[in-house]
Amino acid sequence: MSLFLFHGRPEDESGRLSKEIRVYDLLDRLEIKYDRVDHEPAMNMEVCRAIDEALRATICKNLFLCNRQKTQFYLLMIPDDKVFKTKELSAQIGSARLSFADAESMEKYLDITPGSVSVMGLMNDTGHHVRLLVDEDVLRGEFVGCHPCINTSSIRLRTKDVFEVFVPYTGHDFTVVRLKE
Repeated sequence: MSLFLFHGRPEDESGRLSKEIRVYDLLDRLEIKYDRVDHEPAMNMEVCRAIDEALRATICKNLFLCNRQKTQFYLLMIPDDKVFKTKELSAQIGSARLSFADAESMEKYLDITPGSVSVMGLMNDTGHHVRLLVDEDVLRGEFVGCHPCINTSSIRLRTKDVFEVFVPYTGHDFTVVRLKE
């Protein structure tokens, strides 16, 4: 599978969802440079590996989680080589046992669907219902790769721009966590 790296937004935006275009609009407004790869839906590791190779960035697993009562929601960014263990993370953030949140909450708070979870969804969480959790290893890379709220494109941004410009713009802060490999 051969993928091509483009700089910035698509020249032809026809057929693209408005939530994807809103991501590019915001990144451009914040003067954050990004590269983009368009691809088939990223639903298996073969596609993900091809995307990783094209982007040359830390592609994160983005997990949308909630507590048992479904009153607290979390977006966890971890390197794709780490495993999420609920007990390990729960202890670090002082929350009851965590589980994967449902698709309805994901759409309600982040305007994204399963398979498209991304830090970019925080731009849609104007009520600040979602707490961002970031594994320390994500912050060590020069670049972060993520979806622009859809899973048929992936973007590469400087890690510094994500956490020093984009995340603060959304009004969110983040908690650094340490998950074992």
